[in-house]
Amino acid sequence: MRIGLLTEGGYPYVSGDARLWCDRLVRGLAQHEFDVYAFSRSEHQEDEGWVPLSPNVRRVRTASLWMAEDDEVVLGRRARRRFTECFGELAAVLCGASGGGSSAAGKIPQGASSAAAGLPEGAPASEADRFANALYGLAELARDEGGLAGALRSEAAVRTLERACRAPGAHRAAREARVPDLLSVAAHLERALRPLSLDWYEDDGLGAVDLCHAASGGTAVLPGLLARHFTGVPLMVTEYGVRLRTHYLTAPDAPPAVRSLLAAFQGRLAAEAYGRAEVVTAGNTHARRWQEHCGADREKLRTVYPGMDARSFAEVGESPDCADPDTLVWVGRVEPAKDLVSLLHAFAEVRKQEPRTRLRIVGAPAGPQGAAYLGHCRTLAAQLFPDEAEGPHAAGDNPVSFEEIGGPELPVAADAYASGAVTVLSSVVEGFPLGLVEAMLCGRATVSTDVGAVVEAIGGTGLVVPPRNPRALAEACVALLRDPERRARLGAAARARALELFTVEQNIEAFHGIYLEIVSRAPVRRVLDGAGEALPFAVPAEAHVPVRWTAASPSLAARSGPGWVAGRPVRATTSVPAPEGAR
Repeated sequence: MRIGLLTEGGYPYVSGDARLWCDRLVRGLAQHEFDVYAFSRSEHQEDEGWVPLSPNVRRVRTASLWMAEDDEVVLGRRARRRFTECFGELAAVLCGASGGGSSAAGKIPQGASSAAAGLPEGAPASEADRFANALYGLAELARDEGGLAGALRSEAAVRTLERACRAPGAHRAAREARVPDLLSVAAHLERALRPLSLDWYEDDGLGAVDLCHAASGGTAVLPGLLARHFTGVPLMVTEYGVRLRTHYLTAPDAPPAVRSLLAAFQGRLAAEAYGRAEVVTAGNTHARRWQEHCGADREKLRTVYPGMDARSFAEVGESPDCADPDTLVWVGRVEPAKDLVSLLHAFAEVRKQEPRTRLRIVGAPAGPQGAAYLGHCRTLAAQLFPDEAEGPHAAGDNPVSFEEIGGPELPVAADAYASGAVTVLSSVVEGFPLGLVEAMLCGRATVSTDVGAVVEAIGGTGLVVPPRNPRALAEACVALLRDPERRARLGAAARARALELFTVEQNIEAFHGIYLEIVSRAPVRRVLDGAGEALPFAVPAEAHVPVRWTAASPSLAARSGPGWVAGRPVRATTSVPAPEGAR
């Protein structure tokens, strides 16, 4: 089959989100073709280039989210009216108002596709239906006119947004929006809606794939929604971090109006994606709860854990005795959410009870904020642990070291975990703790804070303490440092759990099964029944069962079928016998 893989700020670029698991997925399903449709987030990301592509990547199409390109489309009077109605209705839904720029508030905008909601044109619509029809109305207008980039950046768009914020029924945060807030929201909406103006949705683009797989929510899911809307291609959505949660965590200092309106957009877009997708997968139960909160149907939800390459940790995992029994290790990105300050204070308590203990903090700072936080942690470590010396003529040595992977002492991540007997995670915010899974693959006992999907990942193979509690963190570390047999038991159990649940092989197998399930329910446009209608798959899409078919039908289908289907459409008039022994 042919899969359209939709990414934002990640694969196939060298840096960014979802790069590793997408690359492993594509390489692991070498029997299928992949068309990659990718959005870049920065000029730096584009300059870094792509990862080496697998041979089964048929083509890559990219678009920029960091640079606005002028499509030079000038809308006529009727098109401007359609834009004002559709964009006004979308803005009204975000503001919680009864209506925006449309002539009939709360009704399907003129020119929008009422079929998306299953309602006649002009019929009263729910909030979700109003959002969907405004979104697809804008998409159809962009398709008719050749793009909406200029219209979404125009003064008319800002004024339409302002009218929605001032309309009766708008919530308080929207009513209090000032001009800078409106400009900021309009700019964010223009960037998020940029996929509407792309030419990816015809029969030579996403219309030719068998399945669209969005590797994240947000902007990446929009091409999949539009391909489904225009050509009926089934959609699958995967999220290892829910975009609405990310919005709340990354924009705490934004003005209330901006936070509220953008959160409403992310929530409505997520609900629309979950509603239209055939299957929605979460990387852990924590993300799954967020998806349910945003309106996902439980029957569509599946949990597919991230896949880690266990081979790179095999040597360390099979040699648990190589660790220094007096060393604690922390590995990750240095940023405030990791709460290294609490870890350092906890380590001060550990040193009071176990003076020989050392702490290795291994990781690079995440951006300018991370660099500043790393400097603060270095200063705190110097204050808490003055350089120690064995005698008056010996050089002092701080028991806390700050290092990065790739140096002479720690060439790879496995070397960092191998250097300590206990791995510590002190985060106050965490999604799925990949670093913790790496420690488990290395057979290390762990002490973690109870945040995100930590408990789900480790099961009963490690110690868990409340976040921002240095005393509890210290007590758990001391308990493991003093009990090598317990460390060994927990480390062995952790490695066994990680090999069972969190390997690349199980991840690829899970996605492969979901692909086949979705495609098996989708119409095969090249296999027709007696009435000339498309037949769904009767057996899994990759089954090769010998059968005698009737003469080929000259009729053609509306959309090309799976990439592995060759030849002209045929009529399935002969039943497929079950293989011997299957009954």
